[in-house]
Amino acid sequence: MTDTRPKTLFLYVQNLLGIGHLRRAAAVAQAAVADGFEVHFVSGGMPVPHLDIGGAILHQLPPVRAVDSLFKVLADENGQEIDDAWRATRRDTLLDLFEEIRPDILFTELFPFGRRQMRFELLPLLDRAKAAPWQPKIVSSMRDILVTKPRPDRNREIVETVDRYYDMVLIHGDEAVISLADTFPMYDELTPPVRYTGYVLNPIDTTGNGTGDGTGEVVVSAGGGAVGGDIMRAVARLRPELPYADRTWRFVTGPHMPDDAAREIESHAGPGVIVERSRPDLAAIISRAFLSISQAGYNTLAEVLTAGTASVVIPYEGGVETEQRVRADLLAQRGRLAVVAENALNHDALARAMHQAVAGRDTGISGIDLDGAAGTARILSELLEPA
Repeated sequence: MTDTRPKTLFLYVQNLLGIGHLRRAAAVAQAAVADGFEVHFVSGGMPVPHLDIGGAILHQLPPVRAVDSLFKVLADENGQEIDDAWRATRRDTLLDLFEEIRPDILFTELFPFGRRQMRFELLPLLDRAKAAPWQPKIVSSMRDILVTKPRPDRNREIVETVDRYYDMVLIHGDEAVISLADTFPMYDELTPPVRYTGYVLNPIDTTGNGTGDGTGEVVVSAGGGAVGGDIMRAVARLRPELPYADRTWRFVTGPHMPDDAAREIESHAGPGVIVERSRPDLAAIISRAFLSISQAGYNTLAEVLTAGTASVVIPYEGGVETEQRVRADLLAQRGRLAVVAENALNHDALARAMHQAVAGRDTGISGIDLDGAAGTARILSELLEPA
């Protein structure tokens, strides 16, 4: 009897602070559905309104988030620090879900290159998958740049976990721009194949042909907003004396920006200034803008690059994060991005960067693979083909 069951993908993603990981995983889910997969989108972070996962099936685990940018303390949806009983309940929920779905592929976004805090459920999940009689393939994926681990034992732990459990590692980037070897010192010790998918973009609805919100505007954004408050407040204060102040400025703070930061930005909203908490169509707004000012998160920069919008980026460099600055500097060398360091954000630096970005907006950027969602789906399909 022929097995008519569709190929099945169990996609685990855990956002702890921002929403970039969730949005990238959603784009992968959409592409995998389009490629014929039955996708089970297993999300462990705080729910994000309007997240488009296409035809995937959402499974929301009891949500958990990081209390601050150091990612040391995790709290549940009510703000209570999680304990061992909470961990055990969520682990069992995840394992039961895996057994129910019996996927062909288990896909862990970022782990084990990150999300070490989730070992309490992911190591049991990997053990269960490794022992499963139907022998699912196990895949790890990560963004283009790995936050450098200062401790050699942590890097050794990553290598041992990958080599023990995984069939493949996917990098959502372009090796011609940056290789995993550039940011992971033990790259040569990874045993499974490493494949580059290209940068993963969320589909951008560009209907309107140059009209609609964002057209001709200066758009200031910070992704989900959890760590963008200081930057956006500074830009709002500086705006009246900056270039292009006579244009409409639109500040999209993000749904997770602290209320005090959002209120301060709103207090600077005089004539010609629009402040919004969230726009599901932010990528389309940026694509129509005269100039984008943003942080240098993965999703934002991928969208800016594909849209061709002039862009100033102010990389987030707080907590333990280094990847935004590395990404911004690398892409600035290849195109028309202008970079302002967070600790050097003042009127003169920002004004220079704005002029530079607008002057270079027509130089374009070439040679970067921006088809990573479809590339991911294609690689996953190939992984299931008979040897």
